[in-house]
Amino acid sequence: MHDGAMKSVRWLPSPHFNDRPEGTEIDLIVLHAISLPAGEFGSRHIEALFAGTLDVSLHPSFSDLADMRVSAHFLIDRQGCVTQFVACRKRAWHAGASCWQGRENCNDYAIGIEIIGDEEQPFTRIQYRQCARLCSTLMRRFPAISGERIVGHQHVAPGRKWDPGRQWDWRRFRRSLTHIKYPLREIR
Repeated sequence: MHDGAMKSVRWLPSPHFNDRPEGTEIDLIVLHAISLPAGEFGSRHIEALFAGTLDVSLHPSFSDLADMRVSAHFLIDRQGCVTQFVACRKRAWHAGASCWQGRENCNDYAIGIEIIGDEEQPFTRIQYRQCARLCSTLMRRFPAISGERIVGHQHVAPGRKWDPGRQWDWRRFRRSLTHIKYPLREIR
């Protein structure tokens, strides 16, 4: 990993990031679910949103996203393809107003992983596997992250956010995480 960019995943840089506070240890992973528009599972619109190039005229629901500046470190699509938007050592804008175990501003110390999905459809088997592989790689790179420090957006922003939601099977994910034999390759 070089400045937090991974060699074994697709790199699509987002302009929506900044520096973490000096001396901040990365010790949390926040899992999210996303679909744009709601219920559609392609990555084209999500990538455009994170790149700041989403044409809000393409769908009526996109009008709420005009001028929104959001990103995540990673996105896992329905086929398991992993795309990185922000280097891990930088602060992506994914958690918003958030708090974990009394510590606010999770973006300061967390890595954000978006998983394409919603509350209606189950996530795919390969998404669980790739998410576990990615988290395993991140845990090796950032030792302060343990399996207990991988949480959902709904855990750090309760009442405000629902994701990854009821379709995300935490037991299945944690089981996958403990059985990873081949994490994603580190980089440079």
